[in-house]
Amino acid sequence: MSEKVSTQESAVPNLELWPIGNCQVSGLIDSTGGLVWGCVPRVDGDPVFCTLLNGDNRDVGVWRFELEGQVSASQEYIRNTPILVTRLEAEDGSIAEVLDFAPRFEGKGRMYRPVAFGRIVRPIAGNPRIKVVLRPMKNYGAGLAETTNGTNHVRYLVGPQALRLSTDAPVGYILEQRVFRIEEDTHFFLGPDEPFAGNLREEIRRMEQSTRKYWQQWVRSLATPFEWQEEVIRCAITLKLCQHEETGAIVAALTTSIPEAAHSERNWDYRYCWIRDSYYTVQALNRLGALDVLEKYLGYLRNIVDAAKGGQIQPLYSVMGESELDETTAAYLAGYRGMGPVRRGNAAYKQVQHDCYGQIVLPTVQGFIDKRLLRIADDRDFESLEEVGEMAWRMHDQPDAGLWEFRTRQEVHTYSAVMSWAACDRLANTAGYLGKSDRAEIWRERADAIAAKIEAEAWKENGEGGHYGASFESDYLDASLLQMVELRFLSPDNERFQQTFAAVEKHLRRGDHMLRYAAEDDFGAPETAFNVCTFWLIEALHLAGRDGEARVLFDTMLSHTTQSGLLSEDLDYQTGELWGNFPQTYSLVGVINCAGLLSKPWSEVR
Repeated sequence: MSEKVSTQESAVPNLELWPIGNCQVSGLIDSTGGLVWGCVPRVDGDPVFCTLLNGDNRDVGVWRFELEGQVSASQEYIRNTPILVTRLEAEDGSIAEVLDFAPRFEGKGRMYRPVAFGRIVRPIAGNPRIKVVLRPMKNYGAGLAETTNGTNHVRYLVGPQALRLSTDAPVGYILEQRVFRIEEDTHFFLGPDEPFAGNLREEIRRMEQSTRKYWQQWVRSLATPFEWQEEVIRCAITLKLCQHEETGAIVAALTTSIPEAAHSERNWDYRYCWIRDSYYTVQALNRLGALDVLEKYLGYLRNIVDAAKGGQIQPLYSVMGESELDETTAAYLAGYRGMGPVRRGNAAYKQVQHDCYGQIVLPTVQGFIDKRLLRIADDRDFESLEEVGEMAWRMHDQPDAGLWEFRTRQEVHTYSAVMSWAACDRLANTAGYLGKSDRAEIWRERADAIAAKIEAEAWKENGEGGHYGASFESDYLDASLLQMVELRFLSPDNERFQQTFAAVEKHLRRGDHMLRYAAEDDFGAPETAFNVCTFWLIEALHLAGRDGEARVLFDTMLSHTTQSGLLSEDLDYQTGELWGNFPQTYSLVGVINCAGLLSKPWSEVR
């Protein structure tokens, strides 16, 4: 169980949140068991539960069970699942438990993952009395959803498709928000607007048990490291929740507009599929053997490449592959702790970011080689992938916005050039594997040419011996330079890499944390550390033979995780407070990768 949290402590929105979901919808539960964030009919839909971004107004856009006289709450996931149990305690000793899940299991030859949340409230001790506060909103907080009701259900008119609450609790008590005694397990199913089939009590319990079995079987197939197993498993489950299974897309986070720092207006909508973030996600899950996520994502990529028709690939798309993600603001939501704006859409889709070509090629080449996959890629797939490679070759030395998505300047970013090299390098490797020696030779020549360009343009001589710059045009540093080893552009013992690592650590490290860059950007100087960059530092320390330091730093990062075992995008390196969208796939990838690098081998205990 998590530490007990008093009702007063939870009054201000924070990132002590517990994700639930089924790869169709997701929800974030706060430290007292309130569903404070959840979008329908999918992750980038209307946030009908939006209290997280509603400033001081905590009584709308929420679904919570208020225990009369409540003084504290504690929480834990059922082992190896995203099924959450919240224990509510009252001053008179009464205790109630809330079990939260989103149904996910196989049935009738397909995966059942409805737009639905299941909740079971159980009396544990005393005579618990609760009030159900269920007040979904519509149109990004513009107003409360109107209701209609029957004997055992309430319909919430949140949009074109209403949500229906089926329950064995008294409907009148729910509508009037009256306090009533819970004397037996009470069931709530908020889902599709259709009559609930079967016995409500039995069906919801069966759904929960089937969902529990699904997730525990999925975790059972993971190849986890010996150390930090629980941390890795939690991150893996949460990464899977970030995949929209219908299309295979993987979103960068489940939220929008959590500021990267207080009052910074660095508020972005991360409920979309970034080619870059998704590459890192499937790479980490692939290391654990979670091929189902990779297979679905490769299908999504094939559709993206087909739609591009050999042209420019965008940095991000919607989970349905939509290319236009116009950025607007939600006028009716005050924002996280009142720190607006709340953004919907992301103008970064208009940017040019040339690293995306490499990030399409790198995960896709596995499709030609891995015999475990249900669908092995063929010659037509290779021809299609070569079109992506052609773009990488043409654009490797052209200016772009870079991986940090600068909105007001463009340069030839070293990371983008290295990713373009990686695209050509992996195409050469794949062509060789497929017996296409002529194509292998062409791609190898191109990779070599890009490598020579990077060495000539990105290396900056200075009085300290020199280092790679973040771009060809300037000598400032950014943390992505540490990825040159991970991408196999350089070996860890390469002198130029060692000098660059020393410079990056000197200029960007802030105690136990790393900035992505220190130079001012469109919004001024960065105020918080970027969590994945700290994990990149840990990886670099390991590669440099500084394992003792790497382990200490890794344990420090794990100490900053939420009670749910997760991380957001950013961290205030002075106070330790988490900022930025949550849960952030980049950060969870860092946990998985570093645990795999630093763990003792299983052979020590087997």
